[in-house]
Amino acid sequence: MSRLDLLSLLPDELEALARRLGADPYRGRQLAAWLFKKGVYDPQAMSNLPKEFRVRLGEEAFVGVPEVERVTRSQDGSQKVVFRLADGARVQSVLMPDRDRLTLCLSTQVGCGFACAFCFTGTMGLERNLTAGEIVGQLAAVRQTLEPEARVTHLVFMGMGEPLANYDATVKAVRLLTHPDAFGYSPRRITVSTVGLVSGIKKLAKENLKVNLAISLHATTDEVRERLMPVNRSWSLEDLLAACRRFPLPVRQRMTFEYVLLDGVNDSPEDAILLTRLLKGIRAKVNVIPFNDWEGSGFRRPPLQRILGFQATLQEHGITATVRWSKGEDIGAACGQLKELQIAQGLLER
Repeated sequence: MSRLDLLSLLPDELEALARRLGADPYRGRQLAAWLFKKGVYDPQAMSNLPKEFRVRLGEEAFVGVPEVERVTRSQDGSQKVVFRLADGARVQSVLMPDRDRLTLCLSTQVGCGFACAFCFTGTMGLERNLTAGEIVGQLAAVRQTLEPEARVTHLVFMGMGEPLANYDATVKAVRLLTHPDAFGYSPRRITVSTVGLVSGIKKLAKENLKVNLAISLHATTDEVRERLMPVNRSWSLEDLLAACRRFPLPVRQRMTFEYVLLDGVNDSPEDAILLTRLLKGIRAKVNVIPFNDWEGSGFRRPPLQRILGFQATLQEHGITATVRWSKGEDIGAACGQLKELQIAQGLLER
């Protein structure tokens, strides 16, 4: 029988584990407090747990906080964190400060299998899914590197991988992050991003997680979107936007649509106008993302005037639109730039 990762277990599951190991259920609640509130991951350091229980925990379970292999700091204050997982696989997170916010961008897969044409991560292919513990473990590891007064305030599932293609682990991770006796984040401070897996969006609509949903749109016609995003061959824009219209949004909450601007591909005034028509009937906001270059991409960032003009057209037609100047571009940590080369049981520097 394989050992359990305690970071993958919700507080009630930790209570059940305590009962199975011959301890009172409240020992599970104490264990949850050590793990999620105090950030203590060595059972032997959990001083209010009985010694026999700690010994049994060591035999039956482990705490899967990934190893921080390296941290690269950007001129804008953001940090790219490379984690080495237990099997030697590597993933990245990005820590992004912005005034009173400190946002952590989480990965859900090693690589990504959706091969979006403008995304460097997609050139890796898919190595494997992360477990729920490996997803929240990125937060657990980063918390250990922060100054005592610092706290990650927001979490976005926008790192390596497609969250809804690793559906069960993503949902379990969100429940761990929002459970009041676990990490305790407000759902409004968590955003789950998707390339547009309609089946996953429909399932997520029934979960009552109340997190923010971000849709990677990036085109206004099926022809262009199929060229940029192969997922569009499975679900057309019509299918995707229909699922978005049916998605239950909490009051005063908008659905975010991500739109990477590519010079001469999807950045015309006509594209901006068509985008406003596509989003009609959806409480939407648009993140206009100027393309972040990577070697061999074949794309360019549009001129500044066209970027601002695209945003202005959306605003003139009543769409809330912001230009998202991605952080960490100088260290390969901006939107669409994350990639780690993998080799079996070893390391390969990027």
